[in-house]
Amino acid sequence: MVFQPTPPTSSLPPLAKLSSCTLAEISRAIDNLRAIYATPPTPPKPTLSLPKPKALPKHLIHDNTVPDSGYASAEGEDDDCDSVSEDEEAEDQSSFDLDLLRSDTFEREFVIRWLTGFTVRSDMWVYAPEDEAETDARASLVDAAASLLASFAGEEEEEDITRTFTFPTAPGVEPSAVHVELNDAPLLTDDHTSVGLQSWGSSILLAERMCLDPATFGLVHPADRPLRVLELGAGTGLLSIAAAKLLASSANIPEIVATDYHPLVLDNLRANVERNFSPSGPSVAVRPLDWQYPVYEGLFATSFDVILAADVVYHPEHARWIKACVERLLMRNQGVFWLIIPIRPTGRHEGMSSTVEATFPRASALEAKQGRELAILTVEELSKHNGIGRADEGGYRLYKIGWA
Repeated sequence: MVFQPTPPTSSLPPLAKLSSCTLAEISRAIDNLRAIYATPPTPPKPTLSLPKPKALPKHLIHDNTVPDSGYASAEGEDDDCDSVSEDEEAEDQSSFDLDLLRSDTFEREFVIRWLTGFTVRSDMWVYAPEDEAETDARASLVDAAASLLASFAGEEEEEDITRTFTFPTAPGVEPSAVHVELNDAPLLTDDHTSVGLQSWGSSILLAERMCLDPATFGLVHPADRPLRVLELGAGTGLLSIAAAKLLASSANIPEIVATDYHPLVLDNLRANVERNFSPSGPSVAVRPLDWQYPVYEGLFATSFDVILAADVVYHPEHARWIKACVERLLMRNQGVFWLIIPIRPTGRHEGMSSTVEATFPRASALEAKQGRELAILTVEELSKHNGIGRADEGGYRLYKIGWA
């Protein structure tokens, strides 16, 4: 039986009930969208009427390397093509209807909104089951949805997904609150590893604490020069932008540098900086930085008073690469590195938090010896806030790392 796609407006499950949707239901929904939008449109029929050959195979060339579309994969046994069969008439009608469905603007806009909403809300759904195999299967469907959403890129420009944060400051401190507006870029790429396009819960919690007590986090100017602040894996730039706004009223203009690696993330980061600062006022410098192969030139030739990083460890080697960068970039003796990471007991990034303490020793455990090395000075366990963070995050761990 030929698979017949159905209109998305009548078949896609409501996102309000996403948490109760099964793997099979979402899989069917994605397969239906693929069938409509991920297959080439039917070529127009020739305007000339040509004589029909008496016996011609239905497919002149069959390439087994191309996945079967699933519409008409069964080859007929009957070589008599003197008359058009009922199956062929049904196939022609199906193709015609599919083209109409594909070109329907209302259906297309509905699909784009649904895919965008699905990818944004997907974390709770992906990590709901306890079975690891199903979690991986659900994550693959999210990747498929992001890839399908990418196919609409260029056809019509997506609206930015804007998030506005207001962080109160300590009583009597100016400004009385720090306002940050960020673009969490829609997932219009099939590269689902570009995680920095979104604002993560750990960065929100650290920004909140920084704004309430900037002195504790070293966000005060030295007496003789401007403060230098570096953010590693800045993503949307929340920490850098919040720090710059906290220090905007200071007599000395701070030098704040936000870094990341992925080109799309850097583009979005620059846009967020421009969104939050006037061209003539204090701002944040945006630079690429590859932790594995860093280049210590330009703004990286001078050490930093404060280094910030939120949710930057999602590969076994990341902690080691980050430590090497911080050893080179953090000011000796008084410099401090603030690192906040989520505790993920399950999922694809399970156990990544343990690599931090395997890489950075505790200061209390260091033996007396010549020279100083980076070590964990303090650790604070933070609980989740309602509405902040992913479903797989059981809490957060805030590290103060410095020379010991």
